Amino acid sequence: MIGQRRVLAVIPARGGSKGVRLKNLREVGGRSLIAHVGEVIRTVPEIDRAVVSTDHDAIASAAEAAGIAAPFRRPEPLSGDQIGDIDVLKHALTATEAIDRKRYDIVVMLQPTSPLRTATDVSATIRMLVDGGWDSVWTVSPTDTKAHPLKQLALSEGGALDYYDPRGAEIVARQQLEPLYHRNGIAYAITRECLIEQRGIKGKRSGALVTEGEHVSIDTEWDLALVDFILARRSADSSSRH
Repeated sequence: MIGQRRVLAVIPARGGSKGVRLKNLREVGGRSLIAHVGEVIRTVPEIDRAVVSTDHDAIASAAEAAGIAAPFRRPEPLSGDQIGDIDVLKHALTATEAIDRKRYDIVVMLQPTSPLRTATDVSATIRMLVDGGWDSVWTVSPTDTKAHPLKQLALSEGGALDYYDPRGAEIVARQQLEPLYHRNGIAYAITRECLIEQRGIKGKRSGALVTEGEHVSIDTEWDLALVDFILARRSADSSSRH
């Protein structure tokens, strides 16, 4: 709870991932992605309740073992790969409120696919939402200039090369590029009013918490291997300091 406002953490974890089968149960650093979320939640004092939104019994069991409640199953219409976060979060919020007979004022989405998050990041996101009176706050990372939209290229069916954005032809040095940011999946804090009345996860007044450091949003086997490498290096660095 923060400022008399109840906080519900929702962990979306369907079983039908196509890129990596049962991705949310895969292990990095010796623990499943679901277990990493549970470990973080336990040390975020603002969170009153944490639930997993899943359609898969094994994921539900893993979540419960990690300290995350699984009081319902996600309905089949919300289990496809074309379903947006808003529908999943609204269902999880209303289902939990019906079970608990309580109103939750803030929803925090914590996707298992960002296992390098810290409790400090999550707490800071929630506090920024409340202190700034935002409708929502997303965590973002600075985008490397190599991935800037004005440096992207497009290919026609015949293989002809062109700038994705014609303005890219004017860029001769990275110093000309405006700093941009991308969502990193660490945390999304959203007010109940934003979800239910504005019907979105990005409200009329939305803020961004810029987080530094290594953050990987897992979509592929390569991403899993990269996170394993980062965690192993951190462990080695920590051992060398003691």
